[in-house]
Amino acid sequence: MPKSPKQVSEPPPWKLLLWTALAGLIFGLIGFGEVAEDWLRVARNGFHEHNASGQIVVVKIDDESLRRYGNWPWSRRVHARLVDRLTEAGAKGIYFDVTFPFPTDEQSDRAFAEALKRSGKVTLATRSTVADGRRSDLRPLPLFARYSNEAWISVEYNYQSSSWHLPYGATIQGQSIPSLSAAMAGVAAKPGAAYPVDYSVRFSSIPAVSAADVLGGKVGAKELRGKEVLVGADTGVIGDRYFVPGYGRAGGVYVHVIGAETLRNGTPVDLGWFLAFVLALGTAALALLRDRFLHRSLILGGSAVLVLCVPIVLEAHEIFVDITPALFVQLTVVTVLAWRRYRLRGFIDPVSSLPNLNAFRADRDGRKQALIAARVMNYDEIVASLPQGSELKLVEQIVSRLSVGAPNRTLYQGDGGIFAWFEDPKKPVGNHLEALYALFRNPAKVGALSIDLTIAFGVEVGSGRSLTSRLSSALVAAEEAAHDGLKWKYHEPETLEDASWKLSILSQLDSAIDKGEVWVAYQPKLELSTRRIVGAEALARWTHPEKGPIAATEFVAAAEQHNRIGKLTDFVLEKAVAAAAQINKRGDFDIAVNLSARLLGDKGFTLRLAALLARHGLSPDRLTLELTETAALAGTGEGFDMIARLRELGVKISIDDYGTGLSTLEYLKKIPANEIKIDQSFVKGIVDNRSDRLMVQSTIGLAHSLDRKVVAEGVEHHDTLDILVDLGCDIAQGYAIGRPMSLESLTKRIAAERKRTAA
Repeated sequence: MPKSPKQVSEPPPWKLLLWTALAGLIFGLIGFGEVAEDWLRVARNGFHEHNASGQIVVVKIDDESLRRYGNWPWSRRVHARLVDRLTEAGAKGIYFDVTFPFPTDEQSDRAFAEALKRSGKVTLATRSTVADGRRSDLRPLPLFARYSNEAWISVEYNYQSSSWHLPYGATIQGQSIPSLSAAMAGVAAKPGAAYPVDYSVRFSSIPAVSAADVLGGKVGAKELRGKEVLVGADTGVIGDRYFVPGYGRAGGVYVHVIGAETLRNGTPVDLGWFLAFVLALGTAALALLRDRFLHRSLILGGSAVLVLCVPIVLEAHEIFVDITPALFVQLTVVTVLAWRRYRLRGFIDPVSSLPNLNAFRADRDGRKQALIAARVMNYDEIVASLPQGSELKLVEQIVSRLSVGAPNRTLYQGDGGIFAWFEDPKKPVGNHLEALYALFRNPAKVGALSIDLTIAFGVEVGSGRSLTSRLSSALVAAEEAAHDGLKWKYHEPETLEDASWKLSILSQLDSAIDKGEVWVAYQPKLELSTRRIVGAEALARWTHPEKGPIAATEFVAAAEQHNRIGKLTDFVLEKAVAAAAQINKRGDFDIAVNLSARLLGDKGFTLRLAALLARHGLSPDRLTLELTETAALAGTGEGFDMIARLRELGVKISIDDYGTGLSTLEYLKKIPANEIKIDQSFVKGIVDNRSDRLMVQSTIGLAHSLDRKVVAEGVEHHDTLDILVDLGCDIAQGYAIGRPMSLESLTKRIAAERKRTAA
């Protein structure tokens, strides 16, 4: 996948990570995921469910017990009998999840106290209540406390009437008292501390008998000897029923038993939620640093699996961790990324993952910038010939070349080899597009295939129209550039806005020639061996009375495309031949005129040209007709015949824009040209680009070996001129020698030069 150009933009990863971290912290601090956390832990418990130790037996005060021994609360005599029965059965310890804070009738209370004394192994419950902001401690009567131990039974329950954490103990009136579960497990009191409860203890494995059966003698030593016995309510009549996670509603006595079973298995560790939260943030950051959606998915998916599964292993070893804040982080990141992918799915090219033309049309910033469209003209043909799955490699090479000089450029890709981007409208784009065009002269490599890429560029400088319309205009300009053998071409918005001008340009051109609005400028040519001006190229110029100067690329191309180039060419030839004849009266001087490929089929052209030369008295060998390389090579047999007749007439032939076509030595031998004119895209690069210098050097050598002169166009700096001299180039043309000028200015310059030479 191309790395240099930007792909569909998305906010910086750190922003998503920061907001997710803040939201996750709030999520964890306020316990927003408590409900989900509870259900997840219940689900995990199913993976390491285990039986209770069997060393703690519940003696439940159930409905049957109430029917036999009276409504609640029972007489203290019943509790005394129950203590005696349990003691006789050999219970290791007897614990009551029932409080005895208030006196009843004296004889019953004394009977219970005496039973406690006889047993010596009873622990009674203590709890606290808060009413009107005042705390009340409900402790056993002193009469009972004298012969028993105390255990704390107060528990905090959540929204579900369940408790996931139990206390180790509490401080009551300055005395440390263990919780009921800690006392049964033989764990010391730790006032203020709590531990997580392991509800993976299989509820059905907790031994439980009815208090009625114990009092009736049906349950005895076989079931109770050596066991810790907990007496508590398990009936809706008394209440004290709570939610046991993983099971359902049951007497609160079972919560204490499960807590004691937890402590008997070891010291539980509560890691909380922060550690998993930090780890989730870390993996989210790692995922966001990846570009490919698949890599992100694998990292986030693997992280989610770990977050869900690792706690199963940890909790089987009494290590508890909360994971909902971590899952919140992962779910948030996944959701945002999935939403972005869904939202951008229609904005991404499926092959390259570059933004497509839908994304291009959605780019609001582009409305203020210049638009450049590149069209690989033979893209569809190339793709059709490639092995399956190789198109991406082709696109990568195209994109890497288009990104030269602007690695952070956002490239948009369309179907059929269309690429587009935006540029600062104040920047000159010509030189950059010339350089990009030069890069595409080297073939692309896809596997063992070497592929020539034919590309053209169109520029839309900016207008108030929609991006779709602007792109269409730029593509039309690119198509016209390719048709005209140009590297790139502007699309002027004004020409679109002025439809009447566009439609009437050809008729106005004919009229402009007649009215004298069209004139000929002359760009001098310098012979490098003598440093003398030896000729000039005649260039058509049009100065419209209302619109001012009209770009030659606009009216010449329009005339050529619509087969109206004949009149313009005749006009330029007339002026150029007359000018050359005038200058030649004072010394040798050559004139060059561009010849459209469309005129190669005009059978009367040679006769008209011969008459023109004779009328002005100009020797034919002083006239050079320049044919573009593409036109020359694409010439039919009829075209080659025309070139041959022109040579017979004595006119010189020049191959213009050499290097932009597909010349071979065979073709150069076949075309009877006198000179080769190297395209300016190569000439401009010879100072800094070794490849361009080698190309120019090899062209000069080839041309000289064929006894042809070499003209270098586009010479804009003296450094370039010096290198051309070293390379043995014959003639140079460009701004460093002179800009296109009027005949009067050219004549004065030649006269001044001849005067200096004579002096």
